[in-house]
Amino acid sequence: MISWFKNKNHPAFWKVYQKTFKNKTYNSFENTRFIVFDTETTGLNTSLSKILSIGAIGICSNKIDIADSFEVYLKQDDFNPETVEIHGILKEGNLEKLNEVDAIEKFIEFIKNGVLIAHHASFDIEMINAALKRMSLPKLKNKSIDTGVLYKKLQGRKDSHYSLDLLCDEFGIPKHDRHTASGDAYITALLFLKIISKLKKERTLHYSDLFKNQHKKSLL
Repeated sequence: MISWFKNKNHPAFWKVYQKTFKNKTYNSFENTRFIVFDTETTGLNTSLSKILSIGAIGICSNKIDIADSFEVYLKQDDFNPETVEIHGILKEGNLEKLNEVDAIEKFIEFIKNGVLIAHHASFDIEMINAALKRMSLPKLKNKSIDTGVLYKKLQGRKDSHYSLDLLCDEFGIPKHDRHTASGDAYITALLFLKIISKLKKERTLHYSDLFKNQHKKSLL
């Protein structure tokens, strides 16, 4: 297989993706397209596990944009029946499923240069990057925000592990469709907006504050 990366002959969708970072630079809450996403996977080992589904939803001007959403299910060459109780995705069934290459291509076309948001984002981003590596492509270029790290910016919060379930309970967020990629993406979008709202009440919040300490690897 010819390496797209080594030969600098990337596929068309990746070239379009790269160009989006030259077109626009986000610098405020109002003009940023945030993309909240989640992956359901066969396990928690980013080197060995595979993606089962990806769900994503956009936020713009501090509002969730239902029309700006994405969902895809992937064919399961490696099936782990022990995880079905968590995500409910069967190897077979009526859901339309794409192979990994087509699914990742569609996801890249959807996110463009948006700022990615996820709860414990390092895991989801690494799962996408692992798939890109199998396609001989570079890692994601997008800026990212971890809602678990963002939550710790609130007054009185300790440097500890905060699960999505725990924060949903604290902020009164209904856990409908929990452990589905699209459901968790929507829940995380609500959580992000609630944390931002609370941070703004506590102090003057600058756009750059969102990205401070985001490089630290989150706990799974």
